[in-house]
Amino acid sequence: MAGVNGSYDLHVRVVSRRLVKASDSSIKPHVLAVSNLDLIPQTIQTSMFCIYPRPPNGDFNAVVETFEAGLPSFLNHFFPFAGRIATNPSSGLPEFHCNNRGAELVVGEAGVALASLDYGTMTASARRVQQPYGEGMALSVQLVSFACGGFAVAWCTNHVLVDGSALSMLVSAWSELARSGTLSAASRPNHDRSVFRPRATPSYSASLNKAFTPLDAERQVNVLTAEQSSVERLYYIEASDVARLREAASWDDGGERATRFRAVSAYLWKALAGVVGAADARCRMQWWVDGRRRLTEPPELRAAMRSYIGNVTTSAIREAGVDDVRRMALPDVAAMVGEATAAPVYDEHFQELVDWVEEHKADRYVETASLGLGSPTLSVTAFTSFPVDTDFGLGHAAMAMPTTSPTARLCSGYVQITARPDGDGSWIASAFLWPRLAAALESDEPCVFKPLTAEYLGLLAP
Repeated sequence: MAGVNGSYDLHVRVVSRRLVKASDSSIKPHVLAVSNLDLIPQTIQTSMFCIYPRPPNGDFNAVVETFEAGLPSFLNHFFPFAGRIATNPSSGLPEFHCNNRGAELVVGEAGVALASLDYGTMTASARRVQQPYGEGMALSVQLVSFACGGFAVAWCTNHVLVDGSALSMLVSAWSELARSGTLSAASRPNHDRSVFRPRATPSYSASLNKAFTPLDAERQVNVLTAEQSSVERLYYIEASDVARLREAASWDDGGERATRFRAVSAYLWKALAGVVGAADARCRMQWWVDGRRRLTEPPELRAAMRSYIGNVTTSAIREAGVDDVRRMALPDVAAMVGEATAAPVYDEHFQELVDWVEEHKADRYVETASLGLGSPTLSVTAFTSFPVDTDFGLGHAAMAMPTTSPTARLCSGYVQITARPDGDGSWIASAFLWPRLAAALESDEPCVFKPLTAEYLGLLAP
């Protein structure tokens, strides 16, 4: 049975699968301990999925040769990714065995054109192309050719190694190295997890303790409720719509203009409040925040964050009355977004996070708001503040989108926004939403969240 655009006909044939080792024999095998911040997401497979139109020379073999030639020197800089993720037998915690067993290089071919995929969801596009890889594999680079001459590159790793910013740095560093043959000082990664240490006497607030819930079946909704409560979508937001929302979310008094992120967040918050209606008195927004630019003390920590590969992510949450959000002008909602994300004293907040994990290492936890208990929560994360350089010599990708394996039976909404790689100012959004919220976004006029298509990505056949 053929699916939309024939995407159900997709089958990726694996042509080759081999291990690529770092070429610098002077790097000694060692064990790298995780930081406490790495233990918040723990071991979840994650990737950056990039699709490219037909290269100028039309030669996929040249793409494969570029990776075969460049990965050994690339892994000299990203040596932990040539190793394995293991479990410490004493503590039961993950650790990185930097033993140069090799990153995986997978080459495959699909007998369909990129334009034939259904880009309405990740399930019908990226997840149909990516190949399974071992739980302990630190890096699996997957190259897949398509009948149209285009190709896909999937950088598959694990959340315990990277957050979104670090994953973007990984891909950008490859592009720089492949184009120039070297890495600039600013792009050389810092793998030193010791920059995040708990205090001798861990200390954290009661509110932080309430922000996490043990990840066990008794505290989660049943699997049928979780599956039926959300739909998956891929959208694009045109640059003109982002600009229009920004103008609408800014007051005309000459004061500070709303950022693009705050404007789109405010739009989503009002949409959420609109679909909640009288069903609940309150609703919540949750924003994932990269701590790298927000950590300022001590100075050595600030310096270490510039190219830190690891996890430095936290969330800011704000709850408000549904009627209040619906009644407020968009600039007021945007201001509320700004207040929520700026409110934490991030130096102290991240230290509290490190301290909290120190006392809760034995169990897995999840952010309480994400479980779906209490008022409805919509979570937003934006990769737009650290755009990904996808041009490794053949031009920018048409799309670069992070993907993550589901980790729990969660009943909250989620929107993940990335910038279109060619820098035209438009955004691509991956979303898990309640059906009513998805319908509201898609029926709004003028429509901001438009279903992603091959035509928008420039992938239609000549």
